[in-house]
Amino acid sequence: MKRLAKLPLKISLSIALKNISVRFFRSMITTLSLVLAVAFLAFTLVSNDVAQSLFAVGDINITGKLSTLGYDISPGAESISASAKQRWIVVLSLLVCVVGIVNAQIMSVSERFREIGTMKCLGALDGLVVKIFIIEAGIQGMTGSLFGSLLGMISALLMGMLRFGMLSISSISWVAVLNSMATGILIGTMLSLLGALYPAYMAARMQPVDAMRVEQ
Repeated sequence: MKRLAKLPLKISLSIALKNISVRFFRSMITTLSLVLAVAFLAFTLVSNDVAQSLFAVGDINITGKLSTLGYDISPGAESISASAKQRWIVVLSLLVCVVGIVNAQIMSVSERFREIGTMKCLGALDGLVVKIFIIEAGIQGMTGSLFGSLLGMISALLMGMLRFGMLSISSISWVAVLNSMATGILIGTMLSLLGALYPAYMAARMQPVDAMRVEQ
């Protein structure tokens, strides 16, 4: 007989939030790795926005200082870009973040074998199990990415003020800053969801008898 138990999205969301609260400290550790990675990404993006706005001022001294800080400035160029080293560091930090999320999610699945087995014995579809894990990852991803983007933005603006004074604030395009923060939140959330896909699939494919048999 086919399992027919389905839950509305609202109840699935409630279950996911309860699971996060029960495992609050482990969730914090998982989220913290994402916060740090997204903070570094947002810091780099907003720093580039600050540098771009300062470059647009046209001051030779500022342009020379930006060049010494590692920004690629071509003669006659109308814009600047981050160095290849900066881009690679950001990519590597995000890859490390994904590995950390996958590891934490796999550990979460291994700790919840009986819970998953009970849900499936009660008629939960594989899709429901996947949905709960994905919702948990999405909540952690959005929360961590938001805090990470705010931390990175504030750090970049403070660094700009220390290096160039209030000119870095008065000349900056806040639309560009908001776009950079939105990019950080989007990438962080997508990485969190990506990192949870395999553990969620692994949890959904478990047989109820095998899950209930595991000793905790």
